[in-house]
Amino acid sequence: MLNRVAVLSDIHGVLPALEAVLAEPDVSTAEHIVLTGDISAGPQPTQVLDLLTSLGDRISWISGNADRELLEYRQGQRGTIPDPIASWAAEQLREDHLNLLSSLPRSLSLSVDGLGEVLFCHATPRDDEEVVLVDSRLDRWEEVFNGLDADIRTVVCGHTHMPFVRLAHGRLVINPGSIGMPYGRTGAHWALLGPGVELRTTHFDLQAAATRLSQDSSYPDITEWADYYLYARATDADALTAFAPRDGRDHSP
Repeated sequence: MLNRVAVLSDIHGVLPALEAVLAEPDVSTAEHIVLTGDISAGPQPTQVLDLLTSLGDRISWISGNADRELLEYRQGQRGTIPDPIASWAAEQLREDHLNLLSSLPRSLSLSVDGLGEVLFCHATPRDDEEVVLVDSRLDRWEEVFNGLDADIRTVVCGHTHMPFVRLAHGRLVINPGSIGMPYGRTGAHWALLGPGVELRTTHFDLQAAATRLSQDSSYPDITEWADYYLYARATDADALTAFAPRDGRDHSP
């Protein structure tokens, strides 16, 4: 059983944000780090993957929908990716990066002090791009939990880039938010597990990060990208409005 686990989700290839979180004392001293997907689809994909692989067995990796899409694009299984920066990022990856991403599981479970058996996934336990939100109806949560072992009482997911903790059908659900593409407020968002749950925000120099991205990344629209995502121009209300129809609420009885 692990005592302290740091959860980093939706890094999206933003190296300054990742470096700031890894420098946090509670991350550097955590027994384990779990990455819940969407790791490299962003402006510094190779640098992010190289830094994370250097940390060795302290990290458990999970694939997200963006990681899958990068692979599918490079393998010729798809001609486009909805997020414009993703196809650019896919072209930057080396063969060892592709091999790493292709080896990642869609979920994993770990025993964490105070939380019991914890299932980590990207979007939901059954799908890497399904949407659930803090205000999703209970029957929606029942759908996405279908088939889970009864001993899993905590589920950690990412994907929607907005941190929350809630109960649903007796299970604790945790979304740590996004490291590199936050919605609603600036900073790199992550979570610390064991024996309870702490949602954390790491603040870093946004202007210096934007300048660094503009200098280091060859993505053609990097200046606009950095301004929009580092400064969290999309509010939580904007994100919830965009995501809400995808959790099935419009089709509920």
